[in-house]
Amino acid sequence: MPTHSALIRWLLAGGIIAGVMLSVVIGVVGATRGGFSVWRNGVSQLGTGDGAWVFTVAFVLGGVLLGGFALGLRRVLRPGRGATWGPIVIAMAAVGFIIGGLVPTDPALGYPPGELPVATLAERIHQGAGTLVFGGLSAAPFILARRLRPDARGLATFSTVTGTLIIGFSVVAGIAYRLDSLGILRPAPAGILEQISLLAAYGWLIAIGIRYRRTPPVGAST
Repeated sequence: MPTHSALIRWLLAGGIIAGVMLSVVIGVVGATRGGFSVWRNGVSQLGTGDGAWVFTVAFVLGGVLLGGFALGLRRVLRPGRGATWGPIVIAMAAVGFIIGGLVPTDPALGYPPGELPVATLAERIHQGAGTLVFGGLSAAPFILARRLRPDARGLATFSTVTGTLIIGFSVVAGIAYRLDSLGILRPAPAGILEQISLLAAYGWLIAIGIRYRRTPPVGAST
């Protein structure tokens, strides 16, 4: 049986694993999927067309790992600033990943090739999941930055910058997607902007996971 502190470290490793796995899987699949444009198409569109199961598995597994990460983070942060809301918003993102993986988006922006754009209930559910993902992943860095500032100023600054980048690039990506959908700007860089936002989030998860795996849980044996 692992000690309690070992279990917490394994849960925290979930954030690191999720960050690396999602970066690699989504990057490789996006670059190699026929007809998919990294520049134009959103990551969620990898959940449609041939090979959609890869996206589904990656997002659902990523969500499960993030859920465990939130539990581990809750343990190492207690008591103190960020111990409640930090894990909560990460858990929100975890739920968003799982729902987004299980409920695919609709065809759009020329992908999958040959399919006309449609708007269904699944699309609305998927958009709601995306709100949870980006909302949770953008809020968490700001919450943890306050916790880190007294004794880890560099990581606190990194967290603040990351949160700002996630919000900024995701908002601009949404605008680009809308302009492309309306035929005002084609092809708009919605896909690459969204991927930059997500990569910033994944990098932050890895950094925070490494940081807190080195911090023994309060009251736990080492």
